[in-house]
Amino acid sequence: MSAALPSAQILPFPQRASRAPDAAQRLTRAMAALDEALAGQRAAVSAWQTALAALRGSVAGLDGSLHDYQDALGALRRRTEALHVQSLRLEAWADAVTASAAAR
Repeated sequence: MSAALPSAQILPFPQRASRAPDAAQRLTRAMAALDEALAGQRAAVSAWQTALAALRGSVAGLDGSLHDYQDALGALRRRTEALHVQSLRLEAWADAVTASAAAR
């Protein structure tokens, strides 16, 4: 006994239409992407140059402040040395006065 198998119809998968871009289209897209990347780099370099200019200004300001501070410290040192000399004279005078008072 042989049983008859039901027949089946095999449906093929739908085929996509081949739409491979041609070389000119690929080149156009690549050039557009390159232009966009270059524009981004130009903007980044410009921002970097602006930041460097700001840093240069800040460093120049700090340099000026440092020189002013050094000058102020130099003046303070000179005044302190003068006060030290004056205090030694005053100490010597006080010692002389004390010695003469003790000798009486």
